[in-house]
Formats: sequence, structure tokens, C-alpha cells
Amino acid sequence: MAKQITDRDRAYWRANVRLITICLVIWATVSYGFGILLRPLLMGISVGGADLGFWFAQQGSILTFLALVFFYSWKMNSLDKEFGLEE
Repeated sequence: MAKQITDRDRAYWRANVRLITICLVIWATVSYGFGILLRPLLMGISVGGADLGFWFAQQGSILTFLALVFFYSWKMNSLDKEFGLEE
């Protein structure tokens, strides 16, 4: 038997996709924007002996990715509670 999709299911999925989109935009901005595209503009700023663009390409994007993983987990837990889907 196929399950009927309700308005609550659609709202939950919309909120989930919006959260994923926000996280992907932040990740792409930090990884590609700061690390690659804006690197020439960030070369004058030094962090730990390297320019800021290089730092974002090497460590900044990894740290941002880890922060996004924890943010997504925290936000999904609150979203699950909001829609009554907590485990």
C-alpha cells in the first residue's frame, strides 16, 4: 500500500530542502568563493604565515564543513521535534 503524502509531509520536506540549500550555499561560498575565486583579493591578509585565500582553501573549508555538519544535525533534530518525528 502506498502512503498518502500530507501537507505536513510537504512542509517538512520543504523545510528540509531549504536547510540543505542554505548549507550548500555556505559551503560553496567558503570552498569555491573564498578559496578559489576571491583568493587574489585575500592574498594581502595573513593567517598563520599563509594568505587568507590559501587558508580558506586548506583549513577554512574543512572547518566550515564540520561546522555545517553539526549545524545541520542540530537543526534537523529541532525540525523533527517541530513536526513530531523525533526518534
